[in-house]
Amino acid sequence: MKQNPHALREHREKNLEVAIGRQVRELRKRQRMTGADLAGKTGLSVGMLSKIENGVISPSLNTISALANALGVPIVQLFAGYEEVRGCMHVKAGQGAEIEREGTRAGHQYNLLGHIGSNNSGVVVEPYLLTLTDESDRFPTFQHEGIEMLYILDGRVNYRHGDKLYLLEPGDSLLFDADAPHGPEEIVELPLRYLSIITYPQAS
Repeated sequence: MKQNPHALREHREKNLEVAIGRQVRELRKRQRMTGADLAGKTGLSVGMLSKIENGVISPSLNTISALANALGVPIVQLFAGYEEVRGCMHVKAGQGAEIEREGTRAGHQYNLLGHIGSNNSGVVVEPYLLTLTDESDRFPTFQHEGIEMLYILDGRVNYRHGDKLYLLEPGDSLLFDADAPHGPEEIVELPLRYLSIITYPQAS
């Protein structure tokens, strides 16, 4: 399935009560029900229903369930307009956290460029900026779950993936299954700087 990365989506409300209220009103009007009609079907007063539709109060789960039943929709439909908080992390140039990773040693620098923890996508993304300055040093080959993408900024390297070598130069990228052994095999030109973006399933 292809996704349009520039697709626009409908406006979503950041306040849960307002989102539920708007959805109830829209569904009621779509079914040509008056406030009195819906209030009668749910056992709510017209005044209470008005407060819910205007996002003034937070309805109980029992009330939400009664509204959904009266409107003939699944309960989740009443939350359809709600915008959950989505993670975002901005890292200024040179401020990525320098971290120790397996295989890190003199001449190798790892900078983690951002991290978003638990999220609804089910995917974890780890973007790194790697800098190699010592030609005598070598990475071991790595194997880990997920998909990895490299993007070369400076330098040149023969990069191993499984039993193949790829000459990577500035502007080149390599996208691969990270479960195969991989890593820099031969540094052709130093310093070598590249982005490594690793994605893998979020632990359940």
